Amino acid sequence: MLKNDLLLRAAKGLDIERSPIWLMRQAGRVLPEYRATRAKAKNFIDFVKNPELAAEVTIQPVDILGVDAAIIFSDILVIPESMGLPYEMIESKGPHFPKTVKTETDINALNIADANNLRYVIEAIKLAKKELNNRVPLIGFCGAPFTILAYMVEGNGSKTFSKAKQFLYTQPVLAHKLLEKITESSINYLKAQVSAGADLIQIFDSWAGVLSEDMFYEFSLKYISKICDAIAPTAPVTVFAKDAHYAIEKIASTTCSVIGLDWTINPTQAKLLVKNKTLQGNADPCLLYANEQTIVSTTHQMLKSFGKQRYICNLGHGLYPDIEKEKVKFFVDIVKNFKYQ
Repeated sequence: MLKNDLLLRAAKGLDIERSPIWLMRQAGRVLPEYRATRAKAKNFIDFVKNPELAAEVTIQPVDILGVDAAIIFSDILVIPESMGLPYEMIESKGPHFPKTVKTETDINALNIADANNLRYVIEAIKLAKKELNNRVPLIGFCGAPFTILAYMVEGNGSKTFSKAKQFLYTQPVLAHKLLEKITESSINYLKAQVSAGADLIQIFDSWAGVLSEDMFYEFSLKYISKICDAIAPTAPVTVFAKDAHYAIEKIASTTCSVIGLDWTINPTQAKLLVKNKTLQGNADPCLLYANEQTIVSTTHQMLKSFGKQRYICNLGHGLYPDIEKEKVKFFVDIVKNFKYQ
């Protein structure tokens, strides 16, 4: 029923005429239209919890940038809040949890979230799906359990997440108990997203790179794998584990359909490691600060390296707020107009 189903065909390994493109953080501050809509809410969390506003900014990049998919506007930290651990979003600083998880008592006090705890996101998906009118697919998402744990234990963003890692090393039994609760909550949440109309799901493990290889397998990938197993029968799943290059082959052994790549791995190397999954990525967001000639040549080289089939074009991470809207549109158009030999 989709008028443009390039993303879904690419995710499933079917033939495509050209590489589909969407961008992480495409609904964000690079768009003046987003900033105008954002001004209607008193703060970020109220913005996320307003289905009408969330749906509006979800659709903006499709209309303005011409991307091949929308991604529902929300935040990965709605999961801990829905479990009973509220957060604040502090301007210019990021998320902050007034209370953090330290003990087994803290973990026992948390509930396993279900769709009723996150009705505002589900309603936003339904509204966005209706307004998109089958023009392009709608992507749903959640944070990977380890990344969510990292915020719940650390209390805020961090370069090292040393408190969270200390928790893994010193209280592994409790860490697994918390990860299980986050995983069950995430599965309930994603199932509701798919039921509401999400066509594809992405799992963001934004802080995978702070873990060693063994720690990633023990405290992250096993829970990502559980989510994939629960969701893959109903919708394709993308796993984006930033900086976890060592794990690409292990990620490929899960039931995910797509593996997201950051900009620090060579596409040719990634293709050698992964044979049976679609790859997504992996332009450096900072490329979009460059002049047009550099953007063209670098993007063409990336597209040639990945090849047309089993590939979804994206950045290697989210758009930065100060990137010019015109440069983003220029990048999207380069990809859409590229002719594979």
